[in-house]
Amino acid sequence: MQTLTRAFRGILAVGLTVALGSAAAAELRIGLIGLDTSHVIAFTQLLNDPGRPDHVPGGRVVAGFPGGSPDLEASRSRVAEYTRELRDRWGVQIMDSIEALCAVVDAVMLESVDGRPHLAQARPVLQARKPLFIDKPMAGSLRDVIAIFRLARETGTPCWSSSALRFYPGLLELKKTDAGAIRGAVSTGPAPLEPHHPDLFWYGIHPTEALFAVLGTGCERVVRTHTPDTDVVTGVWRDGRVGTLIGIRNAAAPYRVTLFGTKAVVDQKPGGDYAPLIREVIRFFQTGVAPVPPEETIELFAFMEAADESKRRGGAPVTLEEVLAAAGLSGRRAP
Repeated sequence: MQTLTRAFRGILAVGLTVALGSAAAAELRIGLIGLDTSHVIAFTQLLNDPGRPDHVPGGRVVAGFPGGSPDLEASRSRVAEYTRELRDRWGVQIMDSIEALCAVVDAVMLESVDGRPHLAQARPVLQARKPLFIDKPMAGSLRDVIAIFRLARETGTPCWSSSALRFYPGLLELKKTDAGAIRGAVSTGPAPLEPHHPDLFWYGIHPTEALFAVLGTGCERVVRTHTPDTDVVTGVWRDGRVGTLIGIRNAAAPYRVTLFGTKAVVDQKPGGDYAPLIREVIRFFQTGVAPVPPEETIELFAFMEAADESKRRGGAPVTLEEVLAAAGLSGRRAP
């Protein structure tokens, strides 16, 4: 989507403008915002335990801000437990505000399981000019995703978001396979729903991220078929490629991408964990260069939001241009 690329050309340069000084060469002090997801424990173990065979060097979690969403069971039921574990087992200093956290760290990982407060939580981090990684979902709406990137550009602070699936070894190997000219792809995975988030934002974002990881930007329109147990979202790219997302509920749903090329049909090999993602996060904190460009993240959120609109319209096609304009990118001006 060339117009979208032009709209975010300025944002792509953000990562090159940040100066981390001596912290880039030393062990980075990392802060966590939102201690209500198992990711904060898993990521801290990878970073803070040098005895692990999959230890990721270069940074250490030193501070955390609990956050939490009282109206979201997945958050409310876990924030106290994870906060205690980080403090008592890993020696993480628990702060009473995001501003206080920013004062003692070099970089921040925004981990709140609820995407709705991400914009408000990202604002003080970006204003403090701390490089920011935002865990999935980047926000609770496409409009908020755009607003976060706008603030990143305005403050000159590098920022990115991704699902861990993008860096699974099987997906990276799949992208390198010579299958000829790619005609399409199918990405499958679980897609349970959560009433406070657009349907695919909650968990369908994982197979959506994998789909965009192999096809890249350029989706023009989507159509969604919805049943209580299954969602099928078909996107048409401007060069004629077709990307299909299959989100499954109440059944086995392994993460898997199949590429359809002129030479071969290739399936993603199973398996993967968080370590490759955390290595990318540390590299980003050290260099200020994000591995996923803003326009790709924005487009995959537009894909999911257009899928919701297609559902509301009974499965009618919806263009990404339409939902981007509704979210504040009318005319594709840079945010």
